[in-house]
This record gives sequence, C-alpha cells and structure tokens, in this order.
Amino acid sequence: MDTRAIFKASSFLILTVIGIPSNLFICCAFLHTRLTEAKLTPADVILCHLAVANLTSTITRSFSQMLTAFGYRNIYDDFSCKLVVFFFRVSRSLSIKLTCLLSTYQAVLVAPATSILDSLKHRIPKYLQHIIVSFYAFCFATSVHLLLYSSSNLINNTIPPYTFNYEYCYVTYPDYTFFISIGLSLFFRDFAFIVMMAVMSCYILVLLYRHSKKVKNLRSSDHGNSRSRAETKASFAVVTLVILYTVFFGVDNAIWLYSLTIVRVAPLISDIRGKSEQALCLKM
Repeated sequence: MDTRAIFKASSFLILTVIGIPSNLFICCAFLHTRLTEAKLTPADVILCHLAVANLTSTITRSFSQMLTAFGYRNIYDDFSCKLVVFFFRVSRSLSIKLTCLLSTYQAVLVAPATSILDSLKHRIPKYLQHIIVSFYAFCFATSVHLLLYSSSNLINNTIPPYTFNYEYCYVTYPDYTFFISIGLSLFFRDFAFIVMMAVMSCYILVLLYRHSKKVKNLRSSDHGNSRSRAETKASFAVVTLVILYTVFFGVDNAIWLYSLTIVRVAPLISDIRGKSEQALCLKM
C-alpha cells in the first residue's frame, strides 16, 4: 500500500471505530432514559434520531470505504450496492435536516415572549413526530433515484461519463440532463437547511449576548443564576454542534457542486467528501 492508501485506510478506520460505538452508546442512553423515565424531551428525541442517522451513515459509508481502502474488492453485489448508497444518502440528508430542526427548536426555547418564534414553543413539541416522519419521507423520496442508477460493477471496467465513483459502488446517470438536474436539486435541498441552521445559530448567539449583558446589570437569586447558566450551556452546546455541521456540510456541498462541473468524479473527491461527512458523526 502506498502512503495515500495507508492514510485513507487509517482515516476511515478511525472514523468507523469511533463513530459506530459512540453513536450506539448515545442511542442506548436515550433508550435507557425512555424506559426508566417514560418520556424524552423534544431535544432528546431529535438527538436520538440524529444519532441513528449518524450511525447509519457511518456503517454504510465509513465501513464500506474502510474495507475498500484495505484492498477488498467486489464487497457488494448490485442489490446490496443500491441499498448501501441509498441509505447513506438518506442518512446524510437526515443529519442535515435534524440538525436544522435541533437548532430551530433551541432558538425557539430561548426566544423572548415578544419574538415571532414564541408561537412555536408549543407547536414543535406537539407536531414533532409529524415533522420527523415528514423528514424521513422527504429524504427517501429525493434519494430513490439511487436505487435505479447504482451498481457494483462497470462494463469493461471503464468508468462511463456522468458517474460518481465511490470505489465500492458506482452511481451512473444516463445523460448530462439527469446528472446536472439531480445534482443541483440535491445541492439546493441541503443548502436551504444549512442556511436555516446557520441563521438560527446566529439568532441564538445574539440572544445569549443580550442576555449576558442584561444579567450583569441585574441581581438574581442563586437558583435563577444556576438555571440561567444551564440554559446558556445547553444553547452554546447546540450552537457549537450546529457550527461544526454548517462548516463541514458547507465544504461538502461546495465539493459536490464542483463535482457537477466534471464528467467523471474521481475517487479522491469522493474520499474528501466522505471524510468531511463522516467526521460529523463524531461531533455528537
């Protein structure tokens, strides 16, 4: 193995070894809370689904890429390949939407009573399951094309035009129209949620800044101070998570947009996108 192959294999090995157990632990922790306390908060429900999405993404992408990097070939047949690529893209899209929902909900929680977001404080918990189910349905519907165009092998071992090369699987579109239309639709689908989570994060930071200035001029009880500190820590934790997602997914979408300008997408580009995507699975 050359230096690049060793680095690639080691990177995906680390992502797999850390990503799978950590997300499994989060899922088990929420399951334990659900069984012992009988109820999860809306933020806990969102984080649980986010952990499941990250776990699925790690298994379908990092694990597959790790095996390929270590020299394994033809690890999937056509049917398995379609499922692996499909569930990877679904889980990636879900991660973006659930992170956006989490940042929006946190912004709603810290929003003052005079804010337009205050009306959502009771609506989001009430319709949370409907929102999450609609996210799943939307992600499945917008990724169904992968079941049609994914394959494990190439004819004559030649990569045709308009192909995304994952090394363990190939996604080949019939012509340029399909290639660019599907690519742009997926780009704007994810970009809209990334912009929204960035806006909500900025809104939270502004509120926290105003709140910190106000607290300095007010004398409050120890109980009020501890509660304020707890809310501030929770908000900062969400903002930190969202900033990381925004940066990594922003880079990922920029690379995706660039890949639409070339006929054959090289494995190196897929590797870079894969590492940026899977790094997010460790930010929980």
